[in-house]
Amino acid sequence: MHLILRPALALVLLAISALLAPLPETATAQTGQRALTLPVHASALVVETSGGPRSFAVEIADTSEKRSRGLMFRQSMPADRGMLFVFEETRPVGFWMQNTSLPLDLVFIAEDGTVRGIRQGTPFSTDLISSRGAVRFVLELNEGIAQKTGIAVGDRVRHPVIDRVARPG
Repeated sequence: MHLILRPALALVLLAISALLAPLPETATAQTGQRALTLPVHASALVVETSGGPRSFAVEIADTSEKRSRGLMFRQSMPADRGMLFVFEETRPVGFWMQNTSLPLDLVFIAEDGTVRGIRQGTPFSTDLISSRGAVRFVLELNEGIAQKTGIAVGDRVRHPVIDRVARPG
């Protein structure tokens, strides 16, 4: 009888210990999905504001999979960091904040690198955040960074990825 109970008890204890183990920081208990962390691009993204240039280290979301995951499941992001979404063509785009716990500023950028609009994203909201016009790029920053750094509609955004589209050749 003891021979049968020992393996069963060991299995139960192993299962309990697995359940009690802390989840990784980038995982979510609800879905089991992990945050997508992309390498930071070697070149800084620079926004030319009326108060001077503002630089950000950016991750580049340039595929459908990367764009669909974006900053979902992230628990934090440094104030000088952002994610640049790159679309294959200039068109109206929409975002939502499902599975995104960070409040964000979404900076909508035209093909020529001009800021066309800035909208706020509320954590976990499924409301559509529309570009309200055709854009080629979207820069996601921590909420309040656009206002704090003076980013405004009409400012110019420079980065090698944007420059390749804005000034081909």
